[in-house]
Parts: sequence; C-alpha cells; structure tokens
Amino acid sequence: MSTFTIFLALIVLVAFLLIVVIMVQNPKGGGLSSSFGGGGTQQLGGVKKTTDFLDKSTWTLATLLLALILLSNMAINRGDGTADSKALDADATTEQALPNPVQTTDDTATPDDATE
Repeated sequence: MSTFTIFLALIVLVAFLLIVVIMVQNPKGGGLSSSFGGGGTQQLGGVKKTTDFLDKSTWTLATLLLALILLSNMAINRGDGTADSKALDADATTEQALPNPVQTTDDTATPDDATE
C-alpha cells in the first residue's frame, strides 16, 4: 500500500466526517439567509453558542482536510523525469512505410465512368 493511497483513504474519511458534523449542526434563525439580512446577534456558523464541540470539530476537520490534501501532493509518484516518448526526443527518427498507390489497368477510366 503506497503512501498516496493512505493519504487518499484519510482524505475520504475526514471529508465524510466533516459532512456529518456540518449536517448535525442546527441552524437557528433561518440559516444563511438571515446572516446577510440583518441577524445581528447570530454568529457566522448559523448556530448560536458556536464555541461548543461541533464548532471546534468543524474547524479541526477542515484544517486536517486541507493539510492532508497538501501532504498528499508530495506523496504522488512522479517517476524519474526521463522522457520515454518519441515525440519529446529530438534525436529519435521514426520511419513509416507509405502505402503503395493503387495501379489501374485501364488508364482511360475517369471517376465519372465508375459511377455509371
């Protein structure tokens, strides 16, 4: 099991937990619409008293998710950097055989004669 696969599994797990924690929160006062419409006593999460466990776990999981995504970028196997492609190699020459032209026995035939 590679390091990138472990990071990928952790990212999926943390993302699922973050979705669950966000869905459990109960928006009091109308949610997002009242945040812009003058709900002055409401805090940014849509939940009053957001210093509880759900608020802290949301921020922790979001930070962990961002850190895992950035760390997984370093775990990607990029190879040794050599170009295996012939299109990228300037010294490589490729030769293709051209198809032989079709020889007709009747030189007087025109394309209009063939359709009649």
